[in-house]
Parts: sequence; C-alpha cells; structure tokens
Amino acid sequence: MRLRREVFQTLPALVLMAACGATSPGGISEANVQAYMAAVASIGCELRYDSDYAPVEFQTGLSQAQVLEITTYMLSRGRAVRLPEGGVRLTTGACA
Repeated sequence: MRLRREVFQTLPALVLMAACGATSPGGISEANVQAYMAAVASIGCELRYDSDYAPVEFQTGLSQAQVLEITTYMLSRGRAVRLPEGGVRLTTGACA
C-alpha cells in the first residue's frame, strides 16, 4: 500500500490554484462531488493509500485525476484536512 506522496507534494500548488476563485472543481458536477463525499464516507472518511482511492473511483465512476481534483477542492474549502502521517480526512457531511 503505497502512500500517494507525489500527489500530496503537489497539493499546495493545486490548493492555491483552486483558491483563486473556483466555485467547484473544473468540469466536475455537484452530483459528482456528492458521490465523492458518500464514497469517501463509506471507506472511513480518510484517503491515505492507493487502496483508499480505488474504491472511491469505482463507486463514483470518476477517474483518478477527478478524485484528486475533488480532494484538492475539498482541502481548499476547508472541507478536508491533511493528516500528519500523510493523506486527507474529510470533515464535512457524514465525516463531520
């Protein structure tokens, strides 16, 4: 189970880009964001390893890039937090 370090090394830049006025992840519907939130909640609200991302991708039908984009969006809006040991935890909806 490999930690997605390459993703979380680039997140600061992506968060800054997302914070520059984007109201939703580019090209991703609110329905997809809601499906993402439900899928992440179903696996315990944390995304840390590849094994965490795969079921979210499967449940939502989103690509890996879209899941990462929504994760970045959630971080930029304060709806998720970074975990000290790596990864992300949602802090909204069923994960609040």
